[in-house]
Amino acid sequence: MSDLKIIIANKTYSSWSLRGWLAVEHTGLPFEEIILELDTPSFYEEIVKYSPAKRVPTLLDGDAAVWDSAAIIDYCARISPEKFWWPTDRNAYAHARSIFNEMHAGFTDLRSHMPMNLAGKWSGLTTSEGVEKDIRRVEHIFKDCRARFGAGGDFLFGNFSATDMMYTPVASRLVTYGIALDPAAQAYVDAIHAYPAFKRWKAEATTENSVVAIDDLAADITHLG
Repeated sequence: MSDLKIIIANKTYSSWSLRGWLAVEHTGLPFEEIILELDTPSFYEEIVKYSPAKRVPTLLDGDAAVWDSAAIIDYCARISPEKFWWPTDRNAYAHARSIFNEMHAGFTDLRSHMPMNLAGKWSGLTTSEGVEKDIRRVEHIFKDCRARFGAGGDFLFGNFSATDMMYTPVASRLVTYGIALDPAAQAYVDAIHAYPAFKRWKAEATTENSVVAIDDLAADITHLG
């Protein structure tokens, strides 16, 4: 019997919540989700009950608490080891862990100027040098992984894995902001958007009414960064 509970924020905006939630969903175990509204007084009143870091996502498993999306992904791999999380080939595993951590620690310009927003849609935008550099690095990661390790499935290492969990919010941003991609990278982004768990998350995001101003860019923006 599972006793999993994940505390997340708005599905429209919270990219880190999405990463942790995908991991819990991937276990196949039953779980409860608690959604706290970002950028509200109640968020800060409630989050202290669950997370010593006062951030989402936080996973509760009985009396165990796990915070930070990467930690949640690793924890879920431990409690559901029969699922595919990481490639077993040594070279593929080394590559997977490296790009996983690269996303966890980097891409500052992309994150800052292209916030996840599943309710918004832009096109024809220009980008700063920093944002463009991050976009093209992501594009290369998608193309390279698909070409070298993607046989047997539609995702970076074939089947949906921990690395795809880390890059799903970025794939959503590329669609939100109308970023043109190489066909191989675009095929991967399309596969993410067709993945049932992400489709469920996105459908539930459409039912939200609250707006997080810091992540809701003006409708008439022309430049990112």
